[in-house]
Amino acid sequence: MQLIRQAADLKTAGKKVCLAIGVFDGVHLGHQQIIRQTLADARQHDSLALAVTFDRHPNAIVAPNQEPPLIYPLPQRIRAIESLGADALLLIEFTRAFSEQSGETFIRDLSHDFGRIQSICVGADFVFGHKRSGNVPLLRQLGSELHFQVHGMAALALDGAVVSSTRIRSAIQSAAFDAASQMLGRAYSISGTVVMGDQLGRKLGFPTANLDVTGLALPANGVYAARLTVNGSTHHAVLNIGVRPTIETGQSERRFEVHVLDFAGDLYGAELEVEFRTKLRDELKFRSLDALKVQIAADIAAAKLCF
Repeated sequence: MQLIRQAADLKTAGKKVCLAIGVFDGVHLGHQQIIRQTLADARQHDSLALAVTFDRHPNAIVAPNQEPPLIYPLPQRIRAIESLGADALLLIEFTRAFSEQSGETFIRDLSHDFGRIQSICVGADFVFGHKRSGNVPLLRQLGSELHFQVHGMAALALDGAVVSSTRIRSAIQSAAFDAASQMLGRAYSISGTVVMGDQLGRKLGFPTANLDVTGLALPANGVYAARLTVNGSTHHAVLNIGVRPTIETGQSERRFEVHVLDFAGDLYGAELEVEFRTKLRDELKFRSLDALKVQIAADIAAAKLCF
């Protein structure tokens, strides 16, 4: 899949383009429906299938106090879109200036830069552009003028409720991992880069990889059995999310620490993908580090029974 930062960078070789436009956080079943319709259009009309998304959630710019935690960091979102078979991905930098562009201008600019648009596919309730001026009716109006087809895809339902990023975030936060996975159409996981920690786990005899998960939707604090993938290799793991109340640091920052079972090696700077399996227990405060060590050993034993 070709990753481009502006529409003019796409080499179309004279072909039309079929566009799937959305934030696509999580690339869940509803998003997949939109992208697959775009792929079908491209096959039918000998066109290129292109996903169009943004480098951050629009609320990060237009309503920072309403910015939701993300299901996927950007690299994981890109990989999920690529796995569906798109020919290219237009990743737009969502800036203040871009947010002030009208929905009509956005579509006209895409039409101009791509040359010829065959179709545009979005969710039926998708809105875009300054003051939410863009919607499916506007797309149909512009499609009639600029000669492209429009699909406004109805939301998918699962277990009697609409599949949405908001619903998936709620499932994640309540540790309902099976429900989150069903709506995502794949096992729920988090990807992140290993960053330097304080190496306390190593001192306790249980070294951990600390992941940078800033801005991501996370389950409640606690200890979880997990499966971890790094450099194409899969391992069982125990992870802790929380503030480590037994350690008196004076800090309340949440940490995401993974102890990889039966593994020896340096993971600093590596990207890990962590798939949650089940919650083992809530985060607890222990009377001493020795008591914490005993509990960690028990957590590892409990996690091994989950695999």
